[in-house]
Amino acid sequence: MVDVITEITINCPASQVSEYASNPDHAPEWYVNIHAVEWKTPKPLQLGSQIAFRAKFLGRELAYVYEITDYIPDAILVMKTANGPFPMETIYTWQAIDENHTLMTLRNKGNPKGFNKVMSPLMEPMMRRANMKDLKKIKAILEK
Repeated sequence: MVDVITEITINCPASQVSEYASNPDHAPEWYVNIHAVEWKTPKPLQLGSQIAFRAKFLGRELAYVYEITDYIPDAILVMKTANGPFPMETIYTWQAIDENHTLMTLRNKGNPKGFNKVMSPLMEPMMRRANMKDLKKIKAILEK
């Protein structure tokens, strides 16, 4: 099992951070590894929404579909995928520190299969570094 938790304080209200981060169309702007997003169900984001992502990780092209399994604006977004070589759950949480500061947490957990299972001890620190890059990028975008 891989379970990576990263967090950052963003100098913006929780509603602004949540609105931006929970919009899949923004993912290629702040996720280092995500190159493309395609809605498989109609907008807006809601429980059961399905979004396809194309990404590159560990030198490999990945394509996977996330389904939204929990969503409370300004609080939590949970996305799960069961397909592909690395079934994954991604969880965003937003906690208002005060009216202009938000603690954003990004958690990825899953059970790698096949080759990825062998690589899992290396995957966790690599995912942690990539997630911190992503959080630093969203912070920079939102604090402009």
